[in-house]
Amino acid sequence: MIKVEVVYALPHKATCLELDVAEGTSAEQVVMQSGILDKCPDIDATKLTLGIWNRTVKNNQVVKEGDRIEIYRPLIADPKDARRKRAEKAKEEGRANKVTGGRPLS
Repeated sequence: MIKVEVVYALPHKATCLELDVAEGTSAEQVVMQSGILDKCPDIDATKLTLGIWNRTVKNNQVVKEGDRIEIYRPLIADPKDARRKRAEKAKEEGRANKVTGGRPLS
């Protein structure tokens, strides 16, 4: 048996569970065994995106002693679109050069 941790974080709280699992257990199996799906009903078990210590892994990744399995939430906005909108807003407000996108000359 090895000790691992399962973590699911929301903006206002985080749920951390420690458990012992058999060697050779996959990250997805650890999540299912942990009981975190019962504690956090907003997790969609059919669309799990998992990571170990801030690195995204495949759900069938075998876990090791001391691993921290993280359940990631889906993005609410595409980072590229959000950046593009901020840049357009800066141009409109005069905080950025309309041609180059850089800071305007003072």
